[in-house]
Amino acid sequence: MAATLLQSALGILLLLAPAASAFYIPGYSVTSYQRDEPMPLMVNKVYSDNTQLQYAYFDLPFVCPPTGAHRAGGAGGLLSGESVPLNLGEVLRGDRIMASDLQLAMLHDTPCATLCTRDITLEELIRAQEMIEEGYVAEWIVDNLPGATSFVTVDKTKKYYAAGFKLGYDVEVNSAATPARRVQYFLNNHHTIVIRYRRAPGRAGDRGEKVVVGFEVYPKSVGYDASRNEHGCPADLKNVKSGLELTPNKTASAHDDDPVMSIPYTYSVYFREDETIEWAHRWDLYFVNQDEGSHIHWLAIVNSLIICALLTGVVMIILAKTIRSDIKTYKDAVAEDGKIRLKKTRPASTGLLDQPHGGDDDDMDLSDEEALEDITGWKLLHADVFRTPAWGGLLAPLVGSGVQLFVMAMGLITLSTFGVLNPSFRGGFISVGVGLFIFAGLFSGYFSARVFKSFEGRGHRRNALVTALLVPGIAFCAVFVLNLFVWAQASSTAMPFSTLLAIMALWLCVQVPLVYAGSHHGYHKAPTWEHPTKTTGVPRPIPRQSWLMHPVVSGLLYGLIPFAVIFIELLYVFQSLWQDKSGYYYVFGFLAVVCVLLTVTIAEVTVVSVYARLCAEDHRWWWHSFVVGGGSSIWVFAYCVWYYLFKLHITGFVSGMLFFAYSGLACCVYGLLTGTVGFLSAYAFVRRIYGAIKAD
Repeated sequence: MAATLLQSALGILLLLAPAASAFYIPGYSVTSYQRDEPMPLMVNKVYSDNTQLQYAYFDLPFVCPPTGAHRAGGAGGLLSGESVPLNLGEVLRGDRIMASDLQLAMLHDTPCATLCTRDITLEELIRAQEMIEEGYVAEWIVDNLPGATSFVTVDKTKKYYAAGFKLGYDVEVNSAATPARRVQYFLNNHHTIVIRYRRAPGRAGDRGEKVVVGFEVYPKSVGYDASRNEHGCPADLKNVKSGLELTPNKTASAHDDDPVMSIPYTYSVYFREDETIEWAHRWDLYFVNQDEGSHIHWLAIVNSLIICALLTGVVMIILAKTIRSDIKTYKDAVAEDGKIRLKKTRPASTGLLDQPHGGDDDDMDLSDEEALEDITGWKLLHADVFRTPAWGGLLAPLVGSGVQLFVMAMGLITLSTFGVLNPSFRGGFISVGVGLFIFAGLFSGYFSARVFKSFEGRGHRRNALVTALLVPGIAFCAVFVLNLFVWAQASSTAMPFSTLLAIMALWLCVQVPLVYAGSHHGYHKAPTWEHPTKTTGVPRPIPRQSWLMHPVVSGLLYGLIPFAVIFIELLYVFQSLWQDKSGYYYVFGFLAVVCVLLTVTIAEVTVVSVYARLCAEDHRWWWHSFVVGGGSSIWVFAYCVWYYLFKLHITGFVSGMLFFAYSGLACCVYGLLTGTVGFLSAYAFVRRIYGAIKAD
């Protein structure tokens, strides 16, 4: 997943240029309409909470097909059924926005109008039944607002929106004559559209222009028995006796290609003034649980603060007491002449071959290097702690990619917190995220090269190539394979082949050169991270370690603490990703605070775990710090499994596979990012404590 920069900054501008038309800051870029001015209604896609497969609205075989007629107004003169230019984020999230044949004009009510009569075959009828059973909802768009189903709270004091409206509904029929389960499927073939408006701000309002502050859709199923006027519209929409059941006509032909049912589609349009909603706050109604959720978000922050404060106390004890005490003991042993006066204990007697050495306890003058050999604990590892780790050529690229992801994540959260990325910037979060990821290739190459250089690595070009290709390549291949399954389902969730080629071009032609540029600067021009102690030729034997020191066990145990910091906020993130397919996550302020606390917690947990490992006289802390830092990703994936089993109702092999594949990929990305935070924190900690010994 990547995008932006054809030549550094120019590529970003090219990538985000299509998205600029969808961007607005509340209070600006207001679209106002004069009386009777045409308002384009766009159709997008259908989606469901029970599946991960989305479909373009006009791809449905049972809806009115576009006529190709010219649509005036803000649609830019598009023909009905013609696609609106989309940015990269919109394409990746499965949007397929097209102009429709529904005609709207500001302040012009339409009690009823006929859209079309669609004849469907038996196969198309069965497809409609399946989509109704799976709970698919449709998304229409007016003035960049998605059509919503309106609800009120139980006490009827508050109104809120749920994006989209249902294609239909099913009813289970229980009959004594037929004990077998029977389900009736009813299709919503009439849509009542309510546009809520208010006076436009500024001079536009003085001219009598209006702005849209709400878009509601009320679907209804109208059966054949409803009386209709000469235009085919129901005569009395308020008193519809029965809905339009999806069942073949009794006189229908048995041939598969022959129509078995005719579906009349109609719609109504009403404009209602609403001065209670400010244009800048018209999206607030879509955030259904922002009031009740704020209490839970505060609880999440308090929970994170408590855990972070406890860890900070533990780290302060280690740094301020234990380590300082160790260093003070070391300093007290230093003689005035710069030598260390220690008592060398005679080895235990081994029998007749044991010879006396001039007394029970002989005082010996030792140099600093020799004296350190007789000091217990982490100071014993002074000659091995900075020994190049196994697979260091892999660790450096992973750290570089982790820094790249960290820069991207911080950029996205910052922009979202300040409202630059908001729901009206459709697809903006993904587009900007891809752009930041590409641009952060500079940081990836830089940090990868510096870590690689600290390992005394040779061949920095090869390291830069691995950094540029490894993580993005694995992600691209995984997404490509998953995309094949989605393509087979003819879903709009599948990325077009041209989009895949564009992403590959951005990756290979933009990111790879940026990684090389950052790597060159980090390896040749940036100062080397000097290690305070020198490494000897022969590594010190490592004592047998407890099973708790195993990397997997340590990752699980220490990873549970960062997971406890974020698990409350994860519930809202998952709900936005998997249940609310509109993706309107809004509490980025809370998320930013939780992410800061998470970063601090991971750094502190890693420092504690590395200190414990060094005290056990094990110098293999490099990979240990990376695994411990990313250990919470295992718990996040376990949380994904729990969420799938108990919160979601996803059906179908492809949908389940997509859930676990993308969840696993996301957890790997999260683990890579947090593992990098842990590694860099541990690296700074180890250099600090051994630098203090050297200074003394």
